[in-house]
Amino acid sequence: TRPLTAMHITQLNRECLLHLFSFLDKNSRKSLAKTCHKLLEVFQDPLLWSLLNFHSPAELKKDNFLLGPALKYLSICWYSDRVKVCNIEDWMKNNFQKDFCNRHENTVNDFLLEVCNRSPNLRSLTLSGCGHVTDDCILLLLKNCPNLKTLKLENCVRITDQTLEAVTLYGGSLQTLHVDFCRNITQTGLERVREKCPSVMLRAERSANMIPD
Repeated sequence: TRPLTAMHITQLNRECLLHLFSFLDKNSRKSLAKTCHKLLEVFQDPLLWSLLNFHSPAELKKDNFLLGPALKYLSICWYSDRVKVCNIEDWMKNNFQKDFCNRHENTVNDFLLEVCNRSPNLRSLTLSGCGHVTDDCILLLLKNCPNLKTLKLENCVRITDQTLEAVTLYGGSLQTLHVDFCRNITQTGLERVREKCPSVMLRAERSANMIPD
């Protein structure tokens, strides 16, 4: 019998390498890409980046991912005690709280604007704990990502009925809409979505009539 010979990872074809990379997290992909030019090319292949998950605004500023036309599923979910600071009404914040928010206030909005420009094929967006995301940002996203089918917003306190109105105007492909714990959503806005978009699966857990912090 022939002795087994070891195969180097770079001997694998492009399809196999993409499949291998798909099991790795963003940091591991970036580390592997630094080892040689062939693996860097795999890292830079847009097909690798159809799904992106982030767990804090700080992660959006890293260079361990690629934002491109292949992106279909995006989630930015920030579960932290710091979210409570962002959720305080601006006029109630002390100087320390204002300074904290100023450091990342535009981070998620700026990132979503990049998504509008680079990822028009987005199908699903989930935002949780993104207290600085605005109606205008979601409006642009709905306009620029016409294939968006799922929009889930949770604990996004700056989202108002303007976002619901944008859904009725530009959410033609939308099938699922969640606006949970979004305290500036009203019953009137929800009823308008139900009237104008009866086919959309709408959920608004603990939103309308919530008491602000």
